[in-house]
Amino acid sequence: MTTPTGAATGVLRKLSDLQILAKNSGKKRLAVAVAQDEHCLEAICAVDRMGLVEATLIGNEKKIKEIAAKFNLDVSRMKIINEEVDALAVRKAVSMVREKQADILMKGNVPTAVFLRGVLDKEVGLRKGDVLSHFALFEVPTYPKLLGLSDAAMIPAPDFKTKIALINNAVEFMNKLGYIKPKVAVLAAVEMVNEAMPATMEAALLSKMNQRGQIRNCILDGPLAYDNAVSLESAKHKGIVSDVAGDADLLIVPDIEAGNILYKAFGFSANAKLAAVVLGAAAPIVLTSRSDTEESKQASIIMAAAI
Repeated sequence: MTTPTGAATGVLRKLSDLQILAKNSGKKRLAVAVAQDEHCLEAICAVDRMGLVEATLIGNEKKIKEIAAKFNLDVSRMKIINEEVDALAVRKAVSMVREKQADILMKGNVPTAVFLRGVLDKEVGLRKGDVLSHFALFEVPTYPKLLGLSDAAMIPAPDFKTKIALINNAVEFMNKLGYIKPKVAVLAAVEMVNEAMPATMEAALLSKMNQRGQIRNCILDGPLAYDNAVSLESAKHKGIVSDVAGDADLLIVPDIEAGNILYKAFGFSANAKLAAVVLGAAAPIVLTSRSDTEESKQASIIMAAAI
């Protein structure tokens, strides 16, 4: 069995480590809702060639095959279920996951609102807890290991209870990826508690909850500004004594604006590679952005298959 870089310490250094984890964990079954999408099919076919997934494509069969022929994509090994109504295609894909016929759910060419409506359906959906949250894992060239981020896409303005839930979602997922106790930095504009800045107050409370065992399976500290979360030199310069400062595995942002800006800055300005999934359902959900690269879409499927 091949061991990923850093596995001995429960830390992943490169996104390629995810591929090794996925191979070690065995082939996963992928259900794709409304699969008639060029970029979606290209990513699925690439991961299929790696032997990591067994895909079922649900959607307009004629269009799926036309796209596959146009772009020379081999879907011959994949099961295709014809369903031309988007909402019904989502329902069938969700049903496959709920009935343990698939391990991963993926969104294809369907509006996110329609897709999530099927996922969150109280009677037939995949609702596990109260919160669905977005989790991204970045390979930033200037950082020595992969760096997690939540939430950049799902929850606009998480209240304190929701922040606890999205932290738990991300930590649980990272535990499954092999992180024994990921180092979690709760970000704010400054590292000092300031009653005029609610994000700093909440970060301090979250830190104390972690110390008292109310947030488990991680080492959490905050408030931390971005610089002292990822730079040991910056943390030392500011006199911060912390197991997390300068060595974060996971960044928790105050709200979706901060998360989305950081997410896109990593990709567009720092040339970072990324994988992303939606957590909090009965199975990992691959829900990629139109601006995500083909490589990112592949990595997202692979990360979902790695647990």
